[in-house]
Amino acid sequence: MNSKKLLKWFSNAATAVLYVVLILMAIVVISSKASGGEPQAFGYQLKTVLSGSMEPDIQTGSIIAVKPGGDMTRFAEGDVITFLQEEDVLVTHRITEVIQSGDNVMYKTKGDNNQTEDLNPVLSDNVVAEYKGFTIPYLGYFINFTNSKNGAFLLLIPGLLLIAYSLYTIWRALAEIELQSKHTKSVENKAS
Repeated sequence: MNSKKLLKWFSNAATAVLYVVLILMAIVVISSKASGGEPQAFGYQLKTVLSGSMEPDIQTGSIIAVKPGGDMTRFAEGDVITFLQEEDVLVTHRITEVIQSGDNVMYKTKGDNNQTEDLNPVLSDNVVAEYKGFTIPYLGYFINFTNSKNGAFLLLIPGLLLIAYSLYTIWRALAEIELQSKHTKSVENKAS
């Protein structure tokens, strides 16, 4: 393989990688903004696990997919739910007991890695989603980093590289067209 072909292959590969990264970033940003700040994919919300209370099944720093909506009184013992423990604090724990009092339903919960149940039962009104068993280990660390100022700045780099490479490609194409135009005029002048 000669150097021109190798350079062209590398150029095409770099362009493809930059486009994929840019598209993925756009999807995450758009889904986050459309859902009020929570990234979503195929009807599932993506949550970052910040503690080890559900280890070993759900590792600290993982991303989990939870299914929001539906009847929040439907859960049974053994289901894993995500609920509002206090304002702006979400917790994902396993139901250990369902308590029914008339039309009201409450859940006693416990983290798999915790020694005791959570202090307060969870009102069904505070349940926001059900964990469906999908987790990606360690991706949460990356997501948390991207939400920081330094992470957001670093994510701009692939976009800026793509723009710079696009401008370079356009400039090269225009230069090549101009060169071909001069060559064509030169051939026409020699033929006349």
